[in-house]
Amino acid sequence: MNNGSMGAWLILAIVAVVVVWTMRCYNRLVDLRNRIANAFAQIDVQLKRRHDLIPNLVETARRYLQHEQSTLQAVTEARGKALQAAADARSQPANAATIATLAGAEQTLMGHVGRLLAIAESYPELKADQTLRNLSEQLTTTENQIGFARQAYNDAVLDLNNEVQAFPQLLVARLTGFALAAPLKSTTADDERTTPKVVL
Repeated sequence: MNNGSMGAWLILAIVAVVVVWTMRCYNRLVDLRNRIANAFAQIDVQLKRRHDLIPNLVETARRYLQHEQSTLQAVTEARGKALQAAADARSQPANAATIATLAGAEQTLMGHVGRLLAIAESYPELKADQTLRNLSEQLTTTENQIGFARQAYNDAVLDLNNEVQAFPQLLVARLTGFALAAPLKSTTADDERTTPKVVL
């Protein structure tokens, strides 16, 4: 075997190693992106539960809060925006912009819900309503479940981001369109006073 053919075989071997390594990197990135989608699905289940509870909460409160229609309307409108943001995030769970929009919409929604529950405290009959108490407890339970699911999602995001930023994997990520994912910030209101609490 002459030097020319040895050199050709060496080049072929190097190319084969690079191709195999690139495929492995790409498959790893796909796996990590799929883990984010799976983790988001767990959040989505809890968000759907939250979104389903809120109309019942509004209807229960409406019977007592005749002078608080603007508060009830604000909750309903915020729920509509949160539903749209959740649908967008569901279709692109690793997209930083859709996740940021979702977090903002959910924080706004839960801020309005928190205000509604704070107002309910001023109405003894509403405060004593068993349906409202049950819904408040279910919301609190749902918030806890969202928190656990959010942690799992953020862990999956961290794994992908570590891979996308590490050298030399970042070369494959850039060539194949993988971008950094955004962690999901809290979906409850920033203001602790507006975070839903169980009405007792």
